[in-house]
Amino acid sequence: MLRNYLKIAWRNLMRHKLTSGINLFGLAVGLTCCLLIGLYITHELSYDRQHPQAKNTYRLERTFLNFNDGSVSLQLSAVAPPFAGLVQNDFPEVKTITRLLPNGQTAFRFGEKMFYEPNVYFADEHLPKVFDFTLLRGNPAKALQDPFSVVLSEEVAKKYFGDTDPLNQLVQLDNNLPCKVTGVYKAFAPNTHLHPAALISFNTLRDSSIYGEQNLRTNFGNNAFFTYLVLPAGYDPARLQAQFPAFQDRHLPSDDNGSIKPSKYSRLSLRALTDIHLHSHLDDEAEPNGDIKRVYIFSVIALFILLIACINYMNLSTARSLLRAREIGVRKVIGAQRKELIAQFLMESVLITLLATVIAVAATVLLLPWINRTAGTDLSVTTLLRPAFLLPLLLVPFIVGGLAGIYPALFLSNFQPIQVLKGFLRVGSGSLSLRKALVVLQFSVSIILIIATAVVFRQLSYLQQKNLGYDREQVVTLFNNSGLDGRFAAFRNDLMASRNITGVARSTRIPTGRLLDSRGSMLRSGDSLAPTGADIKYVLADEDFIPVYNMQMAAGRNFDRARGSDSTGFVLNEAATRVLGVKRPADIVGQVFQYGGVQGTVIGVMRDFHFESLHQRIIPLVLAKAPPGNGYGRLSIKVSGDVRAALAHLESTWKKYLPQAPFDYSFLDASYAALYASEQRQAKLFTTFAAVALFIACLGLLGLSVFAISQRIKEIGIRKVLGADAGSIVFLLSRDFLRPVLLATCISFPVAWFVMSRWLQDFAYRIDMPWWVFLVAGAVAALVAFCTVSLQALRAASANPVKNLRTE
Repeated sequence: MLRNYLKIAWRNLMRHKLTSGINLFGLAVGLTCCLLIGLYITHELSYDRQHPQAKNTYRLERTFLNFNDGSVSLQLSAVAPPFAGLVQNDFPEVKTITRLLPNGQTAFRFGEKMFYEPNVYFADEHLPKVFDFTLLRGNPAKALQDPFSVVLSEEVAKKYFGDTDPLNQLVQLDNNLPCKVTGVYKAFAPNTHLHPAALISFNTLRDSSIYGEQNLRTNFGNNAFFTYLVLPAGYDPARLQAQFPAFQDRHLPSDDNGSIKPSKYSRLSLRALTDIHLHSHLDDEAEPNGDIKRVYIFSVIALFILLIACINYMNLSTARSLLRAREIGVRKVIGAQRKELIAQFLMESVLITLLATVIAVAATVLLLPWINRTAGTDLSVTTLLRPAFLLPLLLVPFIVGGLAGIYPALFLSNFQPIQVLKGFLRVGSGSLSLRKALVVLQFSVSIILIIATAVVFRQLSYLQQKNLGYDREQVVTLFNNSGLDGRFAAFRNDLMASRNITGVARSTRIPTGRLLDSRGSMLRSGDSLAPTGADIKYVLADEDFIPVYNMQMAAGRNFDRARGSDSTGFVLNEAATRVLGVKRPADIVGQVFQYGGVQGTVIGVMRDFHFESLHQRIIPLVLAKAPPGNGYGRLSIKVSGDVRAALAHLESTWKKYLPQAPFDYSFLDASYAALYASEQRQAKLFTTFAAVALFIACLGLLGLSVFAISQRIKEIGIRKVLGADAGSIVFLLSRDFLRPVLLATCISFPVAWFVMSRWLQDFAYRIDMPWWVFLVAGAVAALVAFCTVSLQALRAASANPVKNLRTE
């Protein structure tokens, strides 16, 4: 029986090659999109699940609250160093704790080879108990124990040592930190939330010249240590988290008079390791994370595209029913039961879906490299062979084929044989209405995706064109080096000797970074200083910072190198004056102001500018000079004219003063573009999905129009004989197909507005939803649909009516 079903199914596919081809191609395209999105979703959901204690590991996080209203001031994924030891002592249920301190971009030097390595961490010896850490060379028990030792990733070890054994070799880190190589480890998997290039022994920090044992035990202000806890299996982390307020009140210092408990301005919490990638978007993540909302969006898109392909199959199968009516009538007369006919039609659907699945798998393999480049992912085709993915893939022909074929099977098998064989069969209005409703659904999804694509591109264009309040063009940024301490003036003068370099500035942070550092502030009130209670972030910067970035002053002046009193001067932004209750910026200039325990005078107020990305609102900011011995971490150099000559001069000057440090630079506008890399990739994917959805919908419309016009071929011939011209016939035939498209525009507009309004909420500064985008999207869909139908209609209208009427 099964063999007979397959034979008949194959014959029917070959007999109706056009509609079968449209069904096959539409399903293949839809399944390819689903497979690609499925690989992406599988990859995103797999993050950090390979670690040995993944289900029981939690990251300790810290949130700071404002004194005034209890609102969130800062959300950190890292905590201060004393917390690890205190938690271990107070909570015996915690089995293991490991800490990592990011050292950021670190200069490595071995012999003549000098490079900056990103993502270097100090890590303790407990790291292998928590993370999937495979040591390829070295002793796992001792690799991270001894101070001034470092383990390298396989790639970094290859870069410096080639085929030479790196163990026990000495490398210089940041010019003044000699470390012995004690191991080489396999790079962390792509699907984990951090990817260290090298790990320095945590015990190195205990040296007083590096960080100091005392700081590790008592410094609650440096919240930069990623701290991971392993709890017993089945233990509810909420039980531990509920004890944190009392824990903080026991160990953290209160404010000056003891009136405010530590738990009122600081909050500790736990986050599951497996939730970090998709659910954590704190102010200091180790690396940019994914987003669960994006997973949901792409899941819905995948389902909609597959639904559109299935709708095509249902539409074409029911539309083709008249061609198979006599076959069904004859089979029923000779004894075929309805269940046998249903099985036959489902077998045809499963066969087409099986062929489409094979094509989709091949297309996925071919398209995966392009998807990885476009989306910035690291998807692997081997995921298709994993049991969790392979089993659903093997079931796809039966599930999708069943869903796509069940309605046509029920519809076709319900024909009455007497009516069919007498030629009285008419496809009822109900089936026509259903087909039109399905066309409406198809084009609604397509129009929503077109609108989404247009809005994303409009927002990205807005981000690129918005006035940021500073000039980001032709600004070269570098990491400062301690080797310049005491020689920066000479270094700066040598750089400024080139007419292609117009400014050299130092600061602790540069625009496009995050503003995380804040301290308490006081402002003169009457005869004394009073706490402001305001959350004001700070950046340490020198006299050239404001000129290099061409920031504008609202009142007062910039730092002046000739005025010694400016070492305790402050420059605020307008947002800071507002939270301080100052009506006009000029009113605060000259007032006594204390920040972080340093008392001085407000010498100027900058106009507000977007230091961070446009995802964040402009926040209160104060600029201050760095105290002696506390250097700046970043250099900003303004170039003009011949940029290549400026870079060559910069490199030669750098090597003159810092021959022991690698020369590595970047342009600020590239850093700015990187802020929105995720949105750029999303726009490209939306464009692709919108085009695919519209293509599949038009493919189905093409099939329907071909069939519908073929049923009206004699009507067209009679109309032409009676004098109708080709234009009127094309309009008549196209009109019925354009009505569902127009209805789809009305349905899709409010849905698209709601979805994209929610998406825009992620930006503090965003466009207003442009009304014309909706009209353009509807017009594009209608135009494409009209072209699809009218080409077939024009072909029919141009045919010889004598040939069409010959059999009458």
